[in-house]
Amino acid sequence: MVSLVVATTSDPASINPAKALLTMPGWQPGPTLEGGIRSFKCGDCVRILEHDKSIIVEDDLDLRWEAATGETVDEIMFLSKHVAASNCPALTIHPIGVPHMKEGDVLPQGGRPGWAAPPSPRMGPWLILLKKIAESHNLLPEFEITFEATHHGPISTRPTMFIEIGSTEEYWGRQDAARVVALLIWEGLGLEEHAPVGTWSSKNENNKVLLGIGGGHYVPRHMDVILKERVWVGHLLSGYSLPMEDPGQSNAKTTAESIGGTWKEAIKVAFNATKAAFPGGEILAHLDHKSFKSWQKNAIVDFLGKQSIKIGKPADFH
Repeated sequence: MVSLVVATTSDPASINPAKALLTMPGWQPGPTLEGGIRSFKCGDCVRILEHDKSIIVEDDLDLRWEAATGETVDEIMFLSKHVAASNCPALTIHPIGVPHMKEGDVLPQGGRPGWAAPPSPRMGPWLILLKKIAESHNLLPEFEITFEATHHGPISTRPTMFIEIGSTEEYWGRQDAARVVALLIWEGLGLEEHAPVGTWSSKNENNKVLLGIGGGHYVPRHMDVILKERVWVGHLLSGYSLPMEDPGQSNAKTTAESIGGTWKEAIKVAFNATKAAFPGGEILAHLDHKSFKSWQKNAIVDFLGKQSIKIGKPADFH
């Protein structure tokens, strides 16, 4: 079983952490994939893939690696820049997918309509580790450390996460930020003397997994629970991934069936992908209640009940 770390030379926030990782001991050149994708290997279990295109366009790198090498891919991590209107410096982690998109929709950031990759179980523990490493390298409080909601491609089948440096060209090229991301991977994957961080087992003391529903792109209310309770993190669906058709002035009782839009499919796909990533885990939907109008909340709660998806309040994640 190997872990893939994917970087592109077209993005300094992607290639710089990969280069910093390659300065650490034990790396050797690996095979070249079709399309000129170069690789490097460290021991039996970690591989870096390096290409020259946009990070979101090289689909199925996990399956392509397996076909080319015979090695089974356990997980995949993409390194990327983060762009935000705020221009604030940030280090972010997030799952990927576009589960709310439907056939015929334009997909400007890759993926496939109605698809979400299994979220990497390492995301929650790695956010805590990222904060620790960033603090020890004096990046706090300058850089914000945060999750982002589920969004964009590329298509992958194995548990996946993006690790990003934001949010402007000035920060994308920061070597200290690149070093922190490299150390996150080095320590998080248990290279050299370290024990791996965030290895999922249903036998873990706490097997509750948060499926975030609602809120803004930086999922602040889900973040509160994740940081306080140190819970496992599944997909994080912000409001824009839950398109719901307003019923207007109708006096009829709001049910899942009475509200159109692709929100039901998005929840179902995100739940199933999260369940696949955490075998034996207890998946609890955590709602950002304040982000919903009452008719939206009623429809979502009704749908979750009909799908037998449990709802968790913050206290339920202890």
